[in-house]
Parts: sequence; structure tokens; C-alpha cells
Amino acid sequence: MSHSEDLLKEIKQYEDEIIRIRRMIHENPELSYKEFQTAKLVAQKLRSLGIQVEPNVGGTGVVGLLKGSKNKKGKTVALRADMDALPVLENVDLPFKSKNSGLMHACGHDTHVAMLLGAAMLLSTHKDELSGSVKFLFQPAEEHGGVGGALPMIRDGAMKDVDYVFGLHIAADWPLGTFALRGGPLMAAPDGFKVKIVGRGGHGSHPSDTIDPIYVSSQVISAIQGITSRMIDQTKPLVISVCSIHSGTKDNIIPDEAFLEGTIRTLDEETRKKAKATFSKIVNYACKTYGAKCKIEFMENTYPVTVNNPKVTERVFKVLKSIKGTRTVECEPIMGGEDMSRFLQKAPGTFYFLGTKNAKKGCVAPNHSSKFKVDEDVLKYGSVSLAKLALDFGAS
Repeated sequence: MSHSEDLLKEIKQYEDEIIRIRRMIHENPELSYKEFQTAKLVAQKLRSLGIQVEPNVGGTGVVGLLKGSKNKKGKTVALRADMDALPVLENVDLPFKSKNSGLMHACGHDTHVAMLLGAAMLLSTHKDELSGSVKFLFQPAEEHGGVGGALPMIRDGAMKDVDYVFGLHIAADWPLGTFALRGGPLMAAPDGFKVKIVGRGGHGSHPSDTIDPIYVSSQVISAIQGITSRMIDQTKPLVISVCSIHSGTKDNIIPDEAFLEGTIRTLDEETRKKAKATFSKIVNYACKTYGAKCKIEFMENTYPVTVNNPKVTERVFKVLKSIKGTRTVECEPIMGGEDMSRFLQKAPGTFYFLGTKNAKKGCVAPNHSSKFKVDEDVLKYGSVSLAKLALDFGAS
């Protein structure tokens, strides 16, 4: 079995290639379900390593399969990376800045692809040491926020015969080279909502002749904040945010309608169901009180809570701690959502973070910021961690 020290030495010969791939993807970001060039690059690289490739899985997804020694009988380990970018105008002056105006890899998915390909480079040279097999899952549409790309891949058989599944996410929340993870719930279920409030418009000088949907909206926004403070157990994390409100066309016209959009974030199914039911009740009541009508829609097929298997995560802690030049910490749950949650429902595994914060290089802006920047010195650690997990868990 290869030790972490050996893998760290070996990754040096691939580091320039990993960085080159990352920059190529960063220059050519693609939105959810449109990752055609990224998927093509991934498939070509996997084939060059002698890895079996299945393209067009769940749409633009790519699955690679590396079979281990026939003389050994082990487990099948899946390693996952997401590929899509965000509709963000890049505000970072880089020589490999996005060439697609208004699109940017502001969440680091370009690094995820590059690190997983780096792990594939390592593992392909250790094929004879693999007791089982490794599946490389390159997933589209993690940023879609609705159905996402994981579910279509699963429906196309990507998780068939998988015993364990692992994935990592680059993050500006932790210092460079820090692995952060926890067993149990790690990330929230993100339930998006849309509320249409229907009133009765009229002249701005005579509000009493109208049912003002803007005023009703303000009452709704105030009322739903009471859900978190007064209607849900305070030991259960819950976030409700109205992130968009649109109404009206002119300064002296009270409109007929107003539209609200936002998100509800929870870390367990009981709280999730109660929060959504209470939200609907309060919105309906507030609108009815002022004579308005409303229509409430929750985004369908949103991601479930991302839950790390506790026993598996204990072992992952030990594996990550063995990688020199890094540190491993236990983190608190995060209210962001993740499509990795669906893979973790199909096989035990762990999702973990890799810190890239480095003030000396200006890598301080958060994920999804137009100024998000990654310290590429961290990529080798991500590749080694994924390869090491595949080798260790494949033998179990």
C-alpha cells in the first residue's frame, strides 16, 4: 500500500499538469448542463491514462472506471468532482481569466476537476496495488440548485456497485492546506421558494383604494422571521432569507402584484418539513389579513441534507491527518447546500473541505465572489487525499 509520503513525492511530477488543466477549465467556464468542453477534456485525459470512460452520463457527466488487480478482491470506491461554473463576471486580474464574459469558476469547481484528474494520474500508476476498483464521477450542474446533476447520473447507473463515495470542496473559509470535515450532517438542505402576492393596484396618492402588494410583502418578510426565533426549536439550525423582491413600474403607481424569492436552509428532515409548513401558513395568513391573495411554490427535487457517515468519517480523519504539510480539523455544520448529498444517500462516505485562504497571495474572497481566487499550491494535497482514500478504502 502506498503511503501518503510516497504519494506526495509522486504528485510533484503531475503538479504542473494539474495546474495547467485547472487554468484551461478556468478560462473556459460553462454553466450547468452545458459543460460540453469540460466533459470532453475530462474524457480525453482519462482515456490517456488507460481508464475506461463512459460519457454523457446524466447529461454531460463523465464516469471513469479503473479496475484493480484481478488477483485481489476489494471494494469499489467512487470519487466525485463537479464541473459547472457560475453566472458571475470575474473581477480578478489573472493571466488565465475567464474568456466567457459573465461566467466564472467562482466556486472552485475547476480545481475540483483538476484535483480529481490528478488523483486519477496517481491511481493509474498504482493500478496493481488497487484491491478493488475506482469510479471517477465528474458531475454536471451542481450549481443548478433544483434537480442538479447527481440524480440524473445516479439514474444512469453511476453509483452501481459502489461501496464508498468521497468528494472534496475547495473553500476560502480555512487556511491553505486545512482539511475540514465532520461526521453526520455537514451541509443543509436548500429549499428555494417563490411567493406571488396579488393585491389591487391604483394611484399612489390613494393607497386606501388599493390592496398594496408591496406593503403586504413587507409584512410577510417581517412575519416569517418569527419562524426561526419563535416557532422552531432553537437547537435546530434554520435560516430563512428573502433574497429577491420585485414589484412596480413607477413612483406613483401602486402595482397589482409583488414577487418574493428566497431560501430555507435546514439540517434535518423534521425541521425542514415543519419550517416549510409554518412558512406557508404564515404567508397565507399575512396576505389574508390585508385582503391579498398569494401563491407559494417550493423548488422541487432540491438537495437533501449532506450527511457524512460517522464511522467512515472517523477513518477519513486518520487518512487526512497522515498527509504531511496539511492539518485536519473538525468543522461545524454549514448552511450551504450540496448535490454530493445524493451520492452519500447511495453509499457511505465523506464530503470534506480543503482550505485555500492565503492573504499573502490575495486569496481571501469567499466562494461565489467575483474576486474568488485559489492558491494553486493546495491542488496537490487534494489529489493526494482522494487517491489515498481510494487506496485505503478499496482494500477494506
